[in-house]
Amino acid sequence: MSQAPAHPPELLAQVASLPALPGVYRYFDAEGGVLYVGKARDLKKRVSSYFQKNHDGTRIGHMVSKIVRMETTVVRSEAEALLLENNLIKALSPRFNILFRDDKSYPYLKIGGPSSAFPRMTYYRGAIDRKHRYFGPYPSAWAVKESIQLLQKVFRLRTCEDTVFTNRTRPCLLYQIKRCSGPCVELVSADDYARDVAHAESFLQGQAGEVMADLEARMMAHADKLEFEQAAELRNQVSALSRVLHQQSVETADDRDVDILAVRVQGGRACVNLAMVRGGRHLGDRPYFPSHVDDAQAMRAIDGPQLEPEPLVLEAFIAQHYIDIAVPPVLVTSHPVSRALVQALSQQAGHKVVAVHQPHERRRAWLEMCEKNAALQLARLLAEEGSQQARTRALVEALDLAVADLEALRIECFDISHTSGEATQGSCVVFHHHKMQAAQYRRYNIVDITPGDDYAAMRQVLTRRYGKIEDGGMPDVVLVDGGKGQVSMAREVFAELGLDLSRIVGVEKGEGRKVGLEELVFADGREKVYLGRDSAALMLVAQIRDEAHRFAITGMRARRDKVRVGGSRLEEIPGIGAKKRARLLQRFGGIRGVADASVEDLVTVEGISHALAETIYRALR
Repeated sequence: MSQAPAHPPELLAQVASLPALPGVYRYFDAEGGVLYVGKARDLKKRVSSYFQKNHDGTRIGHMVSKIVRMETTVVRSEAEALLLENNLIKALSPRFNILFRDDKSYPYLKIGGPSSAFPRMTYYRGAIDRKHRYFGPYPSAWAVKESIQLLQKVFRLRTCEDTVFTNRTRPCLLYQIKRCSGPCVELVSADDYARDVAHAESFLQGQAGEVMADLEARMMAHADKLEFEQAAELRNQVSALSRVLHQQSVETADDRDVDILAVRVQGGRACVNLAMVRGGRHLGDRPYFPSHVDDAQAMRAIDGPQLEPEPLVLEAFIAQHYIDIAVPPVLVTSHPVSRALVQALSQQAGHKVVAVHQPHERRRAWLEMCEKNAALQLARLLAEEGSQQARTRALVEALDLAVADLEALRIECFDISHTSGEATQGSCVVFHHHKMQAAQYRRYNIVDITPGDDYAAMRQVLTRRYGKIEDGGMPDVVLVDGGKGQVSMAREVFAELGLDLSRIVGVEKGEGRKVGLEELVFADGREKVYLGRDSAALMLVAQIRDEAHRFAITGMRARRDKVRVGGSRLEEIPGIGAKKRARLLQRFGGIRGVADASVEDLVTVEGISHALAETIYRALR
């Protein structure tokens, strides 16, 4: 029998001294990377099982062999341990835990604060505050915009910008098509508009019945007073609201706020589909795709029998997702959820949370729809990944690369972008594990070159990227967006750095610069290669090249706009013209440098007197 891997004596002594209390543990490798975060009712028993049993030949054994350091935190209960565990998972992104990408930038429907007599209704994404009223979150931007259109039809709230609202002299088109009540030109009183706002908010909170009753009572009151015009307006509003209630299938009070969660696992990948009901209305759904499912399942097997992947993935999603998102009172789930997790959610939310696993009637219909969408989304993902893997394989074969594992193929692609030499910026994007790795993208601000010199810019980017890198850390392919000139520049840099020239591949535009006619140019003397318009390898090259181009352009535009905004601030200062502005920006490297400069530093620039320096100093501070 093989022996368990050797571990530092300090680590084993720490394991032996652990208390038999609930808590959270973290494992680290020799480089300080976090391998795994786990929770336990009994820290001593759980952690000891990793080091006392033989896990050779398993994922657990692979992870345990890398552990050199451990940290633990003792807590009061299993529920606290669960909350802490998932906070740490979100913060540390361990290699062997199920991870959900942190993309919960949910949109909201926002209604302007009480300081305005005619609050505006608008789409909003970002941090919320107490100055305004927010409704949501919604699963998508489409769901918010659909709700805004719905409220425009029924309650006719304004959506225009405040600057437009305050400067209008006649009503806009929305008033003409009965989507706004015209508060900009006082066609509705502040009291009536405030009543419409209150009704809209009540509707969004699921109180549609109460809103309908109030509208009908007011309509009858106007009719009794023979105020038929006002009664007709309310009649139209009641009719519009009735159609909305019929179309939206608004639910009972018990189902005003519900989340429906369905999980599907297949082919080593998983999808959690989240559908939202808010204010009694079904708002749509949103899929999530976790990573490290197989590794995490193996790690959880340390607790006993092998766990099914579906409940494991579902619990990981619920625990991570609701860390910073409000938990609704009811969760409808495709698989059972542990009592400890529901208890922890209730404790965190400050209200009782119920998880329903086998729902009936309408909830059952919701869940079946959510499960179907999870299956469809996972099938789509697997099809896309299969296509991407085929593209990767085709490129490896086309370039005759010695890559044993397609999963490990790493491609870095570079592009240069500027506007007539202004705000030159280089980009580096990364393709790895069959997909673009946005977290590893890099931008490089290009300095000290002749404006518009793309070759010098490429030399600077490549030198900065690979000047200090070890050969073992090099990508398999370095794509350069350009033909012979850019490849020659890359070859010079690689030759100076002593790097392998065969890694450099240029993407040269074809005849007429038409898409699909690109040719690959090599730095090591090989002949050009034309892959063919329908080549899977060319599709991958084009995907990576286009992403590098997009990333470079967005960065360049942001930098250019920043410089231009700063430049305009300078030009607004009396005595500063185009030449003095250019000298200042060149001398101090941008508007921030000018703003940070002292009066004495400013005087050193040609044409800047002491009086003008003091003026600049005051204006920029």
